[in-house]
Amino acid sequence: MKVFVDSSAWIAVFVVEDRYHELAALHYGELLERGVRLVTSDYVLDETVTRLRYDVSHSLAVAFLDRIRRSQRLGSLSVFHVDPPVWGSAEALFRQRDDQALSFTDCTSFVLLQRTRVDEVFAFDQHFRMFGHVVRP
Repeated sequence: MKVFVDSSAWIAVFVVEDRYHELAALHYGELLERGVRLVTSDYVLDETVTRLRYDVSHSLAVAFLDRIRRSQRLGSLSVFHVDPPVWGSAEALFRQRDDQALSFTDCTSFVLLQRTRVDEVFAFDQHFRMFGHVVRP
């Protein structure tokens, strides 16, 4: 099983004060315990690090980066990279969807999810449901 992790989930896992923290930490722990293959993107990681840095602290952002590196080394996390074709499709989607409050990072995630086999999305962003993805928790 493969689960895509959005920045909303990463932030909820790492920020104790986040309203979804307990639920996110529990779900994240269950995913790791079950050996689920986690995937995310370089843009999601950028968005997460930036939010942690400015909304919480530099040290928490660095701790997050350390966890990501460790997870990659252990093989429990893969990172998709936004390449020029993904960028182009994300830009087209972003331009089309002015009716939704989508970030450009969201658009890159939707394009990546269209192009890869992912079973569900770990997120607290309801836009993923709009695009037909199974969202947990």
